[in-house]
Amino acid sequence: MNRTLKIKKMPALATACLALAMAGPAAAQMSGSHNMSGMPDMPGMNMPPEQQKDAGEGSNEKQQAEPAKGKAAGDKPMNDMPGMNPGQTRGDSPMGAMPGMDHGNMRMAPGSSMQDTMPGMKPGQMPNAAPNAGMQGMQGNASGKGAMQGMQMEPMQGGSPPPDARDPNAYAEGTRKHSLGGMEMVDDALFGRLLINDLEYADGRRDHGQNLDAEAWFGGDRNKIWLKAEGNRRSGRLDGLRTEALWDRVFATYWSTQLGVRHDTGQGEAQNWLAFGVQGLAPYWFETEATAYVGTGGMLAARMEARYELLFTQRLILQPKVEANLYSKNDAARGIGSGLSDIEFGLRLRYEIRRQFAPYIGVSWKRKFGNTAAFTRSVGGDVQNTEVVAGVRMWF
Repeated sequence: MNRTLKIKKMPALATACLALAMAGPAAAQMSGSHNMSGMPDMPGMNMPPEQQKDAGEGSNEKQQAEPAKGKAAGDKPMNDMPGMNPGQTRGDSPMGAMPGMDHGNMRMAPGSSMQDTMPGMKPGQMPNAAPNAGMQGMQGNASGKGAMQGMQMEPMQGGSPPPDARDPNAYAEGTRKHSLGGMEMVDDALFGRLLINDLEYADGRRDHGQNLDAEAWFGGDRNKIWLKAEGNRRSGRLDGLRTEALWDRVFATYWSTQLGVRHDTGQGEAQNWLAFGVQGLAPYWFETEATAYVGTGGMLAARMEARYELLFTQRLILQPKVEANLYSKNDAARGIGSGLSDIEFGLRLRYEIRRQFAPYIGVSWKRKFGNTAAFTRSVGGDVQNTEVVAGVRMWF
């Protein structure tokens, strides 16, 4: 019976406490002094022990004096109290926290609104929050519309770092910035390389011998000294050797001009030439050379060469090569005729044990034309010859 009377008498008291809490700071003082934590049977309402004692002592007298009134009022649940929202928790409440009150099981009466519950409140305007509302750090709008007045918002980002922030220089672990040796980007650094494209043994139908094709360069990114040598020996004697010393100058990406001299030895007298040409990497990765020569007595010559590398794997590489020579005049002592002199086509398959060292096997086919072929026939030579080759490719 005591519990029933407590429930009957509390709706008016709870409504008054809620209205005072919304009205301003005075509600917070009242709620702090009238703590209702001692009433566990009232969802969301707590009563201080002294009030609980007073209520317990007078409960029997009130029950005997007003039995009919209690029956008429009925057991009205706390959920029907105006202004209470059953889904609202302490953190979700826009009115600030009420110490000692749990809003979890409260809801507003059907048909009522927050404006009806709180007279004088304009739509879109929130009441002043209590000092201990637990929502400090928010600042209201200057206009007061939809704002929490009396609240202040701290800056979310920026400002000075905290005193214990880590020094960004500490990541260097005590080392200071300095240049790293060998990593300077300078255009005048000098480099060099020696490349032996073909160092091989050749076995043909009627004779056998050795072939050599090598080049070396030294210089910077734009200017280099370039040396080239190509020749062959047959049956123990030098058949022909071409050597060149050139100044290489870059004029475009992957392309350079070459200017220098050429010297031929072998059959007949030695021949000197002034050389001018271009070399570089043509589209689709063809290594290309084209050089023109001016010799003694007004003799002209031209030489063209192209190579390509077809990678079956990163180490197994097939290299086709084609080379052609042209001359403007006949030189019977050296077995050279005017026009297209000869064409050579080679196919070599190499395996790179290291990038700098790669043995290979292949085949080479050579054909002479025009007066050069006529001079060869006159001495009993072969105009066309096919050779099997085996050798090694190296660079340093």
